[in-house]
Amino acid sequence: MDVLTWIIVGLVAGLLASLVMGGIGYGIFGDIVIGILGAVIGGWLFARMGWGAPVSGLAGAIFVAFIGAIVLLVIIRLLRGARRAP
Repeated sequence: MDVLTWIIVGLVAGLLASLVMGGIGYGIFGDIVIGILGAVIGGWLFARMGWGAPVSGLAGAIFVAFIGAIVLLVIIRLLRGARRAP
């Protein structure tokens, strides 16, 4: 994938994951970063579990990045909640 495709996948996956997790997003750059990190996490997770994307191409990349971004946001929220507890 070229850089523009990574940015598009990151933006779409990050925005969708933010909306699903009950937020309004982290801004365009934050959503791109969340989506790209989510793609890395999702790719690692899917490889470890022996899963494949349900569809091929760009839609499959967005799906895997979306799942990874949700995992990332759950981890971030757990860490933030742990820091706020007395």
